[in-house]
Amino acid sequence: MLNRRHFLATSVAAAVGMASASLAMAAGKGLIGISMPTKSSTRWISDGESMVKEFQKLGYDTDLQYAEDDIPNQLAQIENMVTKGAKVLIIAAIDGTTLSDILKKAHAAGAKVIAYDRLIKKSGDVDYYSTFDNFKVGVLQANSLVAGLKERFGSVKPWNVELFGGSPDDNNAFFFYDGAMSVLKPMIDAGAIKIGSGQMGMDKVGTLRWDGAVAQARMDNLLSSTYTKDKVHGVLSPYDGLSRGIISSLKGVGYTPGKDFPIVTGQDAEVPSVKAMLAGEQYSTVFKDTRVLASVTAKMADAALQGKEPEINDTKTYNNEVKVVPSNLLVPVAVGKDDIQKVLVDSGYIAADKLK
Repeated sequence: MLNRRHFLATSVAAAVGMASASLAMAAGKGLIGISMPTKSSTRWISDGESMVKEFQKLGYDTDLQYAEDDIPNQLAQIENMVTKGAKVLIIAAIDGTTLSDILKKAHAAGAKVIAYDRLIKKSGDVDYYSTFDNFKVGVLQANSLVAGLKERFGSVKPWNVELFGGSPDDNNAFFFYDGAMSVLKPMIDAGAIKIGSGQMGMDKVGTLRWDGAVAQARMDNLLSSTYTKDKVHGVLSPYDGLSRGIISSLKGVGYTPGKDFPIVTGQDAEVPSVKAMLAGEQYSTVFKDTRVLASVTAKMADAALQGKEPEINDTKTYNNEVKVVPSNLLVPVAVGKDDIQKVLVDSGYIAADKLK
């Protein structure tokens, strides 16, 4: 009997020990460094929080940092992650051209590097890229702009339109612009659309740091210099934060939300902009489900750390000037006022009470 009790006690102890070891291994799979650019946009907050949840589910520890659009701050944060022994760095760069040196250190320390949403340029030490189809984002924005122009100003020829671009130090901004212009340029050449200011090209329409105040100031200047007699019918805006600045400018000179309000596009489905859509101010946005992007990115990192090949669906598009970075591109979705409930609320991305 004594031997039986001893055997049972030993077995239980061994089982507990094995379970504890298993938990320790699950909780100790390694550190993941997550570097986000800023908290000024709610989408980056959502990205960061979603990734922390996904990595924790997979058994990793995380170090999530926001650099508040300060490049030296982001460099210091990433270097600290490398020093802490991060096995993977997930980086949404403020300026995708400034990270070469720190990424060399990261690779030398054995860390994998995944560019998140924004391509990291001029570095051979970027292993993978997870993002949405950014050219398609621009196509969706332009198609929405044209649909809105037809809906509200169908009898007017030509339509007076102004173009806004994203931050010139963000590679995505060029894809958004090029995608949009693949739709709009033929219409401009045919005379269906007129760019009243004549300002075209990212060197003229780019908005540094995606700053809504900068967009508002530029729209103020466009309205006072070009539209004292003519009306503007539409504005291509690549991001909700810029859209809100543009809308403030339009309302400031007397444009009233409703059937004659200029068509303004956007991106990221931020709550203030979705409210603006419900109010008849912003016409559309492009929804990129950051929960899905976070999940895909976590799975890519986990696969790489297990010595497996992460899921990749593009090996041609994203040349960072040193290499073509293997990428996983997700599909963006255009959202108009009538799509808000089904696409954003029913999916749980935005709680209904936040739109009241």
